[in-house]
Amino acid sequence: FKAPSGDHPALYRDLLRTKRVHWIAEEPPAELVREKMMECHFRFRHQMALVPCVLTLNQDGSVWVTLVKPARAITPGQFAVFYKGDECLGSGKILRMGPSVYTLQQGKNQEESPKKEEIDKIEPAT
Repeated sequence: FKAPSGDHPALYRDLLRTKRVHWIAEEPPAELVREKMMECHFRFRHQMALVPCVLTLNQDGSVWVTLVKPARAITPGQFAVFYKGDECLGSGKILRMGPSVYTLQQGKNQEESPKKEEIDKIEPAT
């Protein structure tokens, strides 16, 4: 898929899953183990600004990363690096992403009730 512009909603995601995370302290942060969720920040490109997110720990050591605001051009194979304040907590290779903002918008549009013109187009069953 090639987006029509660099700012197209298809390039934005707010959910991703990593492979097993490599924690610098060798264990996941205590809060994440205890609560199964933790607020922190992440980045997936070296000099990008940190993005607020919520981590959800999975049984296999991977995490779901839910972004507070969708980020552009996240790609499987990149590394998500997690921070709490100035401290780097660890990183995990991005395995897959949730639906794009574009896909989510399409879904919302389809949930709206059909317009009269669309209903008129439906042929009666014979």
